[in-house]
Amino acid sequence: MSARVLHVAKVAGISGAESHLLLLLPGLRERGFDVRLVMLHEDEPGARDFASQLEEAGVPVERLRLPRALDPQAFARLVRFVRHVRPAILHTHLVHADFHGLPAGRLARVPVLVSTKHGFNPFRGNRAFAAADRAVARLADVHVAISAGLARYLAESERFDEADFEIVHYGIEPGPSPPPLPGAPRLAIVGRLIPIKGHEVLLRALATVGGDLPEATLEIAGDGPLEQELRAGVVRLGLDDRVSFLGRVAPATPVFERAEIVVVPSFGEGFGMVALEAMERGRPVIASAVGGLPEIVEAARTGLVVPPGDVQALAAAIGELAKDGSRAAAMGAAGRTRALEEFSQSRCTDRIEALYREALAAAGARRLRRSPHARSSANAASSASTKSQGAR
Repeated sequence: MSARVLHVAKVAGISGAESHLLLLLPGLRERGFDVRLVMLHEDEPGARDFASQLEEAGVPVERLRLPRALDPQAFARLVRFVRHVRPAILHTHLVHADFHGLPAGRLARVPVLVSTKHGFNPFRGNRAFAAADRAVARLADVHVAISAGLARYLAESERFDEADFEIVHYGIEPGPSPPPLPGAPRLAIVGRLIPIKGHEVLLRALATVGGDLPEATLEIAGDGPLEQELRAGVVRLGLDDRVSFLGRVAPATPVFERAEIVVVPSFGEGFGMVALEAMERGRPVIASAVGGLPEIVEAARTGLVVPPGDVQALAAAIGELAKDGSRAAAMGAAGRTRALEEFSQSRCTDRIEALYREALAAAGARRLRRSPHARSSANAASSASTKSQGAR
């Protein structure tokens, strides 16, 4: 194998970042990289499932318990492990991995440090956190953001330099040909039941459009702390017979395939993997104009894009597509083509591989410039050149 690459990630369950790693890491191993993962965790069932899936794909996983956000003992164990493994590249994912992995990599003298930023987080607006995050980020040689929208958000919220980020979109593997749209106004939303996902806005939009589309239904796939509040909202809005709570569904393929339209009404998305998964299944997507979503959903071609939190605009978009089945089907077909051509996993892996090779070449050049032999050779060459000019 070629270069050894150690990824570090904090894992609680399998969502966008973890799904990305489940595709990327085995792909890099197939290309000759000796890829391993240190999984920071709190012994969650989802973390155990993630580690098992990665190991089944041939990627070694070192489990490192992280009992608190910043843990000196876990950090010391990580430094020892990095020194033992001696990777050429250490690549961190998400906040906890950045704060533990980048300093550990620098202490262990790893030649190349890479950091990928994955998402929107409410704490990024905190000035103390932003200052600490920028300070830790200075340790990295390569900065990756999963969308241009995320890079822009980090510049606005934490004062990062947007131009410093390499943009590497998530990728997706093609599934079999999807079934046709059902030809009925069936909506679906997939994701954690948390405020940033915008479920409450969608429920209000569904209630708004209800007079024109009394047959419209909504399936909500996901679990989370807002479930009881959302259920109460369904009752309050008179949507009891039109909204179904499915709980967590993994994989979500059946939910997408039952839907005529998939809605992603988020207030923030680093990328928006649900939109890409829905497009791969040939479904038109109505998405908020935030983060990476407008980079995935091509407005008026593969779906519709609306302002975040705008109930009226979302209701109008739902009505527009739900009443025009042929247009919805055309958008779904265009979405599948776009997903497979513009967001393939091979394209994502190509980009990461190129960044690794460029960074390793730059690190090699730095080592050469710093080595005593290189300096003495350069001095000798300079002296010889001076003598030659004097002889002339």
